[in-house]
Amino acid sequence: MKRDLDRVFNPRSVAVVGDKKENDYMWLRSLSTFTRKLYSVQIDPKELPGIQELGVENYSSLLDIPQPIDYVIIAVPRSIAPKIVHDCIQKDVGGATLFTSGFAEANTEEGRELESVIAEMAREANFNLIGPNCMGVYNPKIGLRNDAKQPYGEDGPVAFIAQSGTIAIAFSILGEPNGIKVSKSVSYGNAVVLDSTDFLEYLAADKETRIIGIYIEGVKEGTKFFRCLREITKSKPVLIWKGGEGEGGARAIAAHTASLASPAIIWEALIQQCGAIKVDNLNSMIDVVKALLYFKPPKGARVGLVAMSGGQSVVITDAFTRVGLEVPLLSDSSYKDFRSFFNPIGGSYLNPLDISWNMPSIEHLLKILNILSRDENIDSVILELLLPDLVPKWEQDSSYFDNLIEALVKFKTTCPKSFLVILTPWQMEAEAMKAMAKLIERGIPSFPSFDRGANALKRVEEYYKLGRNQG
Repeated sequence: MKRDLDRVFNPRSVAVVGDKKENDYMWLRSLSTFTRKLYSVQIDPKELPGIQELGVENYSSLLDIPQPIDYVIIAVPRSIAPKIVHDCIQKDVGGATLFTSGFAEANTEEGRELESVIAEMAREANFNLIGPNCMGVYNPKIGLRNDAKQPYGEDGPVAFIAQSGTIAIAFSILGEPNGIKVSKSVSYGNAVVLDSTDFLEYLAADKETRIIGIYIEGVKEGTKFFRCLREITKSKPVLIWKGGEGEGGARAIAAHTASLASPAIIWEALIQQCGAIKVDNLNSMIDVVKALLYFKPPKGARVGLVAMSGGQSVVITDAFTRVGLEVPLLSDSSYKDFRSFFNPIGGSYLNPLDISWNMPSIEHLLKILNILSRDENIDSVILELLLPDLVPKWEQDSSYFDNLIEALVKFKTTCPKSFLVILTPWQMEAEAMKAMAKLIERGIPSFPSFDRGANALKRVEEYYKLGRNQG
């Protein structure tokens, strides 16, 4: 049964039940950016002055709010949670997030009994309950946030589903400087009613969402989940990061969301059969999403590598071949072009290219890149920018890096192949962040290491090789 979750993800009104000063009114402050109607429900008289200072209208009961409520965030002690869920059902609320923890994941009889009561109540009423033990819904376009550090005001094409609230928040915060804007996101914790499949079904039909990322610890109905996943990957890329794959991880997820672990080999096989993309950590999730957003679909696994020193040319080749990409010799016509201007003393144009003594100008670099772009043996072009070599030029001429980016933008536009930049920072992390921001603002994806760039390209190349949606 598909659930109507639009009132939850696009609420016209939100009520927060139980926010407190001791938590610095975490929820009400995070929701200060909410562009629609926000209410508080709190009966403790000590809390009322602080809520009033925030300018939020407070009621002593959810049922006392005269207007309809679409979405409720429940932040009360677990013993009171059943009453608040009951009030939500009676009020005909569109759905609620039960932020409160201490249920089945606490592995106590009281916690398990309370979770069972709440789950049965919600299921009988067909009520959209998210959680418990989670952060709920994030919709940046309307300022509906889980955390005050999350971006807001502008949405994007990427949705994220996570059992972990911390990971859901981290994805939105770390995604922003990488050019990843979120359409919608949800943290769903113990999943006593709504599970990952429900959110997948909703986001499959969401017109604002083009790519879906998932962090998952376990599923209640595996057959339904994988059937749904197989259908969605026909039209939208889905990336899956499975948590708790080892024995220690299995214990951790039981304590975190009370999920049951499944063998990693089964998950990997099913993900592959469904046409989804497996990633292994948050960095990989960010990198592969970025690649899907900004790469032209690679036509094959052959790469042309441009490094800024001899040693780096060896290391970059190791990184890209290690993941299964190929570094072939170039065509005869390309070598003929290189021989006309490229000085092989202190460098090499075989592939990988070592341009340490062959980059006197931006125009010279473009000449090198354009030869690779035309080469019939190359499917993707990778350029290393070694910051210790570039920053002195940047400092001498403040327009240097802007001119370089302008040239790379022109190249990316005309190049029919995937193009990515590796920003090698070494000790220049701050400069690397500035450079990455400038590049991604102009639609050029960059990666902080050869390994991360290689991994992202390989995952995307494998995805398109399956004949999946090309965007």
